[in-house]
Amino acid sequence: MCYEVYLSTDSQEDLTTRNSELVRFKRVVEPRTDPGIHLLDFPNHWYVGSKSECSCTFRHLHSTELGFGEPVEWYPEEQDELEATRELYATLTSLLSSGYQVNLLDRWYGAQPTDITTLNVSLGDVPANAFRLFENHKFRLQK
Repeated sequence: MCYEVYLSTDSQEDLTTRNSELVRFKRVVEPRTDPGIHLLDFPNHWYVGSKSECSCTFRHLHSTELGFGEPVEWYPEEQDELEATRELYATLTSLLSSGYQVNLLDRWYGAQPTDITTLNVSLGDVPANAFRLFENHKFRLQK
């Protein structure tokens, strides 16, 4: 199966203008297509795909135990995962710096809403190289 990453914001920006080879935003037109969408707090919902079309080519961890952290030698990560995650981070910080609110949901396909844990995350405390996603977690993001 695959990861599914969703973003919600109160920004009206068309995030498809930020699409690249590594990150692809697609507006969620029908929120009922995924049971996790109702966990998002803001009216504009986006599916965040990666070069693999699903959301698998980002930095993911199965638990929060290791927290945020820069890549380390003993846990190899693909260069595309690192770069895609930095591009996603840049979009998140841009929205927050412009005064918008943002949530980010990382879920394993088939995970139920009751499987999702919410974390408050300040991107001011997490540098771009340390940012990663945690499986079945929703981030309430702040600057």
